[in-house]
Amino acid sequence: MNLARRTNVTTSAATAVVLATAGGLLTAVAAAPASAATSCNSPVYKRQFFSNATFSGTPKRTDCDASIAENWGAGSPAPGLPKDKFGVRWTLTRDFGSGGPFALTAVAQDGIRVYVDGTRKVDLWKNVSSTVKKTVNVTVPSGKHTLRVDYAHWNGNANVNFAYAPRTSATVDRVKPLAPTAPTVTYDKTTGKAKLTWAKNKEMDLAGYRIYRRLNGTSFGSAPLATTTATTYTDSTVPKTGQTYAYEIRAHDKAGNQSAGTADLTVTTVDKTPLAAPARPTVTSEDKGLRLGWRGVTGAASYRVYRSTSWGGRYTRVGSTNQLSYLDTSATERVPYFYSVTSLDSAGNESPRSLVGEGTREDLTPPPAVTGLKATPTEYGFKLHWDANPARDLYRYVVYAGDLLREEGQQFCVDVHQVEWLSPNTTSYAYATGPDGEERCLFVDALDTKWNSHYEWTRSPNIVIATELDTTPSVPTPEGSPLSLAVWDEVGSEGIELTWGGLPQGSPLDAAGYRIYRWNPATTTYEKIIDWESDIHQYFDTSAKPGTASYYWVTAVAADGTESLPAGDWTVTAPAN
Repeated sequence: MNLARRTNVTTSAATAVVLATAGGLLTAVAAAPASAATSCNSPVYKRQFFSNATFSGTPKRTDCDASIAENWGAGSPAPGLPKDKFGVRWTLTRDFGSGGPFALTAVAQDGIRVYVDGTRKVDLWKNVSSTVKKTVNVTVPSGKHTLRVDYAHWNGNANVNFAYAPRTSATVDRVKPLAPTAPTVTYDKTTGKAKLTWAKNKEMDLAGYRIYRRLNGTSFGSAPLATTTATTYTDSTVPKTGQTYAYEIRAHDKAGNQSAGTADLTVTTVDKTPLAAPARPTVTSEDKGLRLGWRGVTGAASYRVYRSTSWGGRYTRVGSTNQLSYLDTSATERVPYFYSVTSLDSAGNESPRSLVGEGTREDLTPPPAVTGLKATPTEYGFKLHWDANPARDLYRYVVYAGDLLREEGQQFCVDVHQVEWLSPNTTSYAYATGPDGEERCLFVDALDTKWNSHYEWTRSPNIVIATELDTTPSVPTPEGSPLSLAVWDEVGSEGIELTWGGLPQGSPLDAAGYRIYRWNPATTTYEKIIDWESDIHQYFDTSAKPGTASYYWVTAVAADGTESLPAGDWTVTAPAN
């Protein structure tokens, strides 16, 4: 039975949601770690052993593992675990710096899956008789990311290896390293030496750092003052002229890519002259607030940020930084703000305020969860009703459905997929699906005008479980019919479409034509609805009851009245939504 072609649903990639019972309602939640007490310092993996290959239940053992390189042979991987049908899960979260191209290499017997931030990148999930290997090239975004390696062993020998490494070829890696962070400089007026320090870069393919120096008012040259692999450098060659010099630190990787420089680090004599005002700041919306950016001012040690809620209103100080950008996390969504920036030199002199930059924080708050969902079983599937969502910027509803899986005392909503997108003034839906007595899990998601989704953001919808009616005919369709039958749901007023075939041209069986039957649940029999011509292999049934499941037989009739075994199929029609 092919439900997708009969129900006109909109599907997406299937996902699995763990169900937890709370106060009588079922809510999708993420499975909690089996051993929250075990903590492993990155980049060491946290390793969990399961006594099954489905990773269900509580891990039998949890420890730390510096690398994934195991060959257990035909034995048990750890005391208390079986030698067959076990699972091992490794997880770690680490900072990948600027990210870039990486190679993930997986070797295993039997199954191995590798995920980056929950997205599957390697899938060798098979019970195999020899070791299999796969290398996948991926691009890792900057910042912290989580690696998860799932290994399942069913029988025979067990071995698993996994490694990840940056690809450092200059033709492959074109991602610049992150600029060094936390840069500082101190100037010793007694010795005339300037000491620079910065935080260690997070890049896995870091080659070192380059230090540049320039006289105030000039540009950095193409050649660095010095190179180093340390996180500190002392400049003993800076001229003792009483002038101001600026330093910049840049990271470079093994592929030859060079980062942007740090904010200027300046050493200068004592002065009371304020610097020039920064240029007008740019203002852009980010997930956590409004990001201001501006060009650096020569000799600036730090910057102050001022904000107002009107162009000519009162500006108050909201923060300061020694970088060339600032994230205002206190900005409220959908409220316009006006910003001005000043620069400060190392003596604390503050410049005039810059020209005003304007911005509004984007709405990234999803609507609340949809409540009050009720699923009433029908002869065509389910009639759904729910409470109107109170979000003022509600844009649409999305109906989701999945199958209920019960396993070892837990309930899972699996094969979750989108069924239909509905307008915001809709609070009901006729969901057509095969009424064969199966348990289904259903929920409705709410999206606002900015496409913020409660389900996508929280993964905690209000799920209901309902059992379909079972309208399956009590008389099974016999096997061995020479015909094949396809039944399609009603389109407009044409009726339910039946098409069939399978007999060779001129076969004695179709000499008298075809006979069409429809299941009558009241009489529990397939009743003949029409005898049909032998040269027409299509019929539209306009007498079928709408809003139900319709089951059909078609037979071929020979000249002597002999009928072939029937071919059967069915379809579902739902009321108009």
